[in-house]
Amino acid sequence: MSATPRQHAYTGPALPIIPEPTHAERARTLLHLNSIATLSTLSRKQPGFPFGSLMPYALDPAGRPIFLISNMAMHTQNLKADPRASLFVTQPSPDGNPLGASRVTLIGNVTQIPDPDKPLVRDLYLARHESSKYWVDFTDFSFFRMDILDLYFVGGFGVMGWVQPSDYAHAHPDPLANFARGILDHMNADHQDSMILLARTHAQIEASEASMTAVDRLGFHLRLKTNEGFKGTRIAFPHQVTTPLETRTALVQMVQAARA
Repeated sequence: MSATPRQHAYTGPALPIIPEPTHAERARTLLHLNSIATLSTLSRKQPGFPFGSLMPYALDPAGRPIFLISNMAMHTQNLKADPRASLFVTQPSPDGNPLGASRVTLIGNVTQIPDPDKPLVRDLYLARHESSKYWVDFTDFSFFRMDILDLYFVGGFGVMGWVQPSDYAHAHPDPLANFARGILDHMNADHQDSMILLARTHAQIEASEASMTAVDRLGFHLRLKTNEGFKGTRIAFPHQVTTPLETRTALVQMVQAARA
């Protein structure tokens, strides 16, 4: 199972437990949404030192990163000498503070993919990086894959923990992942009053301004401006949602119930 997430100390009254996706699911979602990361290999020139490279990637069905890299690249030479590496993936900062953004570090061995597996990974990679079709078949390019030994997920301030590779491999990207940006933009542009009402009803927080910063199948996060400064809270949906329409229906129901 995933490690127990670390949280900031809290000394107030007991708060209800708001359901959230596991660290494994959030890590899988983060890698699904991105396609560029930082790959750190072990330098041949300076033994023992990490060597960071900008690295496009795709994912295989188990969530393992796939790379198409040139034999001339420094990171390729490093990997052939020592396959140990890490991959760092982060999301754009939701509010201009990069330390509040989710990120994940994968640790594992990166090795060249054997010939029988190449047709599958070629299709997966080109589906994510279409422009690579111009050099994918060059003889000096090869496919590599990371076999994951461990993962460390950070979900923002005070939310962090190790993830078991087996939990990650069996997790799925959040069903709202590809629609979240549109949901957030719509709510923040047109429904601030509704979010202020939901914060008052579900989190007992009085706010003058509200913005939705994240949404997933189980709930959403709000950033609230109060008399005591900015606060954040998470509010659960009354039931799991998997589509934008189900999300809209659930939010309408929640607002109607709050007004009643």
